[in-house]
Amino acid sequence: MKRTWLLFSQTVTVLLAAYFVVATLRPDWVGRRTDLTSRVVSLIESPSPVPGTPPPAGSLSAAARKASPSVVSINIVKAAQRNPRANDPWFRFFYGEQDMRPQAGLGSGVIMSADGYILTNNHVVDGADEIEVILSDSRRAQAQVIGTDPETDLAILRIALDKLPAITLGNSDGLLVGDEVLAIGNPFGVGQTVTSGIVSALGRNQLGINTFENFIQTDAAINPGNSGGALVDINGNLMGINTAIYSRSGGSMGIGFAIPSSTARQVLESIVRDGQVTRGWIGVEPNELSPELAETFGVKADRGVIITGVLQNGPAAQAGLRPGDVILAVNGKDIANVAELLSHVAALRPGEAAPFSLQRGGQRVELAVTPGTRPRSPARMQQR
Repeated sequence: MKRTWLLFSQTVTVLLAAYFVVATLRPDWVGRRTDLTSRVVSLIESPSPVPGTPPPAGSLSAAARKASPSVVSINIVKAAQRNPRANDPWFRFFYGEQDMRPQAGLGSGVIMSADGYILTNNHVVDGADEIEVILSDSRRAQAQVIGTDPETDLAILRIALDKLPAITLGNSDGLLVGDEVLAIGNPFGVGQTVTSGIVSALGRNQLGINTFENFIQTDAAINPGNSGGALVDINGNLMGINTAIYSRSGGSMGIGFAIPSSTARQVLESIVRDGQVTRGWIGVEPNELSPELAETFGVKADRGVIITGVLQNGPAAQAGLRPGDVILAVNGKDIANVAELLSHVAALRPGEAAPFSLQRGGQRVELAVTPGTRPRSPARMQQR
C-alpha cells in the first residue's frame, strides 16, 4: 500500500511539472494561460505609454506641449544711467563711486505669427538697449521693437528666424470663472516653466497698474520673469498675457493678472497696421455715480457714470454734453462704471460719430459724439 501511494505521488508530481513547462512555453497547447504567462504576455501586449499616445484623463500635458514652443524667454540689457553730478568730488565723497555696469532683466514673450511678431509686456522691454529672444528649441535672435502701448502695458517685438511656432489665439471673452488655465513663462530665469490653476475672476480693474484694465485673475503661479508669458486654456489656446501679481513677498501668492487675448489682439493688429494704437477720446471727467453726486447735480438716475467736468471745446463739449449728465450707454453698450466708459470710448474710431445715451435731470437724452484721438500718456509701470 505504501509503495502504491509513493508511485502515485511521483506520477502526479511529474505530470504537474510537465504541465507547468508546457503551459509556460506553449500556453496555446493547453487552451488557457497561467497567471504567470498572462502577466508576461500582458506586459508585452500593453507596453508603457510612448510619445504620441493620448495622455491619461485629466492631464494637461497636451495643452502644455501645444503652447510651450510658442513661449520665449526674453533677456534685456540696459545701459547704466550716469548721474549728472557723478564728477562732483563732494557727490562722490557722500555717495561713493556710481556703479556703471549695464543692467540686465528677464521676461517672457509669445510668438504670435510665423513671420516673427512677438507679444510681451511693455515694462519688460521699456528702456532696453539690447533685447535677446531665446526659443524653446534653444535658438537665439536679437529682437527689434515694432511698437509699444504703455496704456495696456503691451509691446510688439520682431525677430528674423524661420519655422517659428505661432501660438493659437483663443477667445478670452468666452472664459468663465473656474475654467482651468496654464501659465507658461520663464520665472526667475530658471527656464521655461508651466504652472496650472483656474480663472479666479474676470474684468478686474481699478488696480492702478494700467490705464486700461480688464484683467483675468488666476491662481496659477506667476512670478518675476513670467511677465509677457502666455496664459492658455486646456486646449493650449492663448487666453491672456501674464502681466502682474499681487504679492507682499515678491513671489506668487495665488493672485496673478493677465491681459485678455482680445485686448492683446487689438493692440497687435493696430501696431502692425498703423505703427501705433489709436483710441477714441471725448474730453470729460467721469465719476462713479453716487447718491451724493446725483443729488448735487439734480439727476434722477440709479446707474451709469456721471460727468463732473467737460473740457472746453473738446469733442464732448462740441456735441452738447454738460457737467451733471449721466452716461448710460455708448454706441449701444450699457455703461456701469468709469472703467467701462473709458474702454468703450477708447474703442471708438476717431472722427466717426457714435450715439451716446444720457440721463439729464429727469429726461433721457440721445446725442451723437464725434470722438477725437486720445493723447498718448506716459507709461504706468510696475515690475512683476
